[in-house]
Amino acid sequence: MTPPLVLDIRDLAVEFRQGRKTPPLRAVDGVSLSIREGETVGLVGESGSGKSTIGRAVLGLNPIHSGRVHFEGTDITHAARATRRGLADRLQVVFQDPYSSLNPARTIGRTLAEPLVAQRRSDRAAIAERVATMLERVGMPADTADRYPGQFSGGQRQRIAIARALMISPRLVICDEPVSALDLSIQAQVMNLLGDLQREFALSYLFIAHDLPVVRHLSHRIIVLYRGRVMESGTADEVYSDPVHPYTQTLLAAVPVPDPRAQRARRQRRVAAEPARPPSAAGCVFAHRCAHAVDICHIVRPEPLPLPGPSGTHTAACHRSAELHPHPVAVNPSAKQHPVPTGHHVREGSSCEDSE
Repeated sequence: MTPPLVLDIRDLAVEFRQGRKTPPLRAVDGVSLSIREGETVGLVGESGSGKSTIGRAVLGLNPIHSGRVHFEGTDITHAARATRRGLADRLQVVFQDPYSSLNPARTIGRTLAEPLVAQRRSDRAAIAERVATMLERVGMPADTADRYPGQFSGGQRQRIAIARALMISPRLVICDEPVSALDLSIQAQVMNLLGDLQREFALSYLFIAHDLPVVRHLSHRIIVLYRGRVMESGTADEVYSDPVHPYTQTLLAAVPVPDPRAQRARRQRRVAAEPARPPSAAGCVFAHRCAHAVDICHIVRPEPLPLPGPSGTHTAACHRSAELHPHPVAVNPSAKQHPVPTGHHVREGSSCEDSE
């Protein structure tokens, strides 16, 4: 049985004004995605690709220019403030910076209790018990509730931020670069915690990051963004092990490898493969950086084209996808058997990266 849809985004566009005489900047341009119960969808792309803008649009923090956002079957595209407050118990967020997302003047217990107080839950004993339970669940010491954020490390603060997001049992958590500010070994711990909590509480995640290997270990499906447009989408195995779009291949080629000589050679190949061309106003937004671009790439905007594969959901917005990648390699067959596969545990102390 297919799990129910939690979030459904169709043709989302977000624009920002740049002045009276300057055309608005379109940060997100026609993005569609959906997330089912218990599923993680990863949004990946370099800085400025529109990842966080999509998350903030779902939360109502960025105005939506066009398109539709449905949460649990309800249209929340232009939801009023009162409606947004009512969504807080089912839609939560974990921000990137654990040092600024917690109020330094409040104890951890008071911070975690705030969502319950906002819902007018007045039983102090029940609130205190819930705070203690969630702190224990994310692996924090028993005396955490009485201490202040400044007494904890970055990884501990992010665990606290996760506990705060789960205090009122949401259905969807938007994770906006939740591990990018942490050391690699701490990244692995936090990612494993997110995976455990997802299985325990049937959570859905919109996981936003710029590191494709990190996204791959937690996500069931991945959407690759560049300049606000979807370049490629599919299961985590398909996008990571069998990348089709030249931009996805560029992202993977940018992942560091332990051998300095191999890393230097990869960098030289990447630079040589990206000719310096002026970006075109129409066509593919990646064409000016693509070594495979031809005339049509600069003139006509490519639509996402279906690709052969076990999931039937792999697509790439590239005019030459069939020509450049006619025979995709085999991917994990479990992706076909389980529409929402179980999460992966990342080995702590690792860099969360696979070697070539």
